[in-house]
Amino acid sequence: MAAMNDMEKKLAEYKCDTNEAICLKLVRFPEDVDDESTTFHPEYSHQLFGDDEVAFGYKGLQIQLYYSAGNLNTLFKVKYSSRVTEKFDCVEPDDVEGKIREIIPAGFCCNTDDFISLLEKEANFKPFGSLQHTYKVHNVEAGEDLTYHIHKVDISCPGFREYHERLQTFLMWFIETASFIDVDDDRWDFFLVFEKYNKDGETLYATVGYMTVYNYYVYPDKTRPRVSQMLILPPFQGEGHGAQLLETVHRYYCTSAKVQDITAEDPSENYVKLRDFVLVKLCLTLPSFSNEKLSQGFSEEMASEAREKLKINKKHARRVYEILRLRNTDMSDEEKAREFRLEVKKRLYGPYRKNQRELSKMQKCLRPEELASHISQMDTRLQHEELEKSYQDVLADYRRVLERLAQA
Repeated sequence: MAAMNDMEKKLAEYKCDTNEAICLKLVRFPEDVDDESTTFHPEYSHQLFGDDEVAFGYKGLQIQLYYSAGNLNTLFKVKYSSRVTEKFDCVEPDDVEGKIREIIPAGFCCNTDDFISLLEKEANFKPFGSLQHTYKVHNVEAGEDLTYHIHKVDISCPGFREYHERLQTFLMWFIETASFIDVDDDRWDFFLVFEKYNKDGETLYATVGYMTVYNYYVYPDKTRPRVSQMLILPPFQGEGHGAQLLETVHRYYCTSAKVQDITAEDPSENYVKLRDFVLVKLCLTLPSFSNEKLSQGFSEEMASEAREKLKINKKHARRVYEILRLRNTDMSDEEKAREFRLEVKKRLYGPYRKNQRELSKMQKCLRPEELASHISQMDTRLQHEELEKSYQDVLADYRRVLERLAQA
């Protein structure tokens, strides 16, 4: 037994955290390759390396996935200080290289010199599709405003299919439930963000992030664009690019009479916060959301104008109304604060009201002992506590949106 424990300890030394081992870069200049400050790491690697996010069989494992900043030409190398087979003949290491090859398309470099030679061709790379929006962001480090472009493209654009195959690999590292889409379906739209920069007097473009949108059919003659995937690459996060991208996408679809409304597929908590900010910003321009109208409560006029002019559905319009109502409410005034609280709780109470209806139905068909079990699950006091917690969570979310709005 002691010998077995000793063996396990020695083998444990050959386990590596894959989120730390995987090194990602967006390379603009040859010196970036060896510059540790340009490296970033995944948030997730479970889709390739299991729930533990561990690779076995190596010490000092480093999985290099370096991309040219614009066209995303790829350098893939695996390094390690030692491998388990050097010490233990009967133990096989994980096939790290094989797992990475499952997601990166063919045509990548394995030699650093070959990769650096491809950087010289970055000047030939130009953004795909049609320009939708240009904006500037002040960069404190550079001491100047940097220019960004948002383009819309579809899969028929020459060269885009191959570029997208490289771009989508980032999803595996930064979206927990990511999967690759079927790009042969022509109902997909793609929106890309690029930074415009200069290198040796030439204008170049760096990939910043992207969004995929699927156009669902709505009977009889409408479509419902649904945001499927959205990613701003880590070196550019926290600079407002997500809000610029989502607002641009909304404005693009708002011009189409065929669009019913815009939704999102299984939105993350961060996406909901971003959407709240963007939709509030857009609705500020609508007459139905004026200060005077807000004080009169949520109305069909608000829902209708938000849908017709901005393709916002009723559920999201209601949320926008509550945020703007909070903005106009003096929460230090007990009566006004109470009115706001009761209005929000009335909406939040919907699921609990549904539970009460279900309980009424159960009383007619369940045995007493079964009914007692369900009643205990629907305890009224517990419901009130959960409702209050939901309200406080919503209030905190709304205040964060308003803080960001004040800084915009």
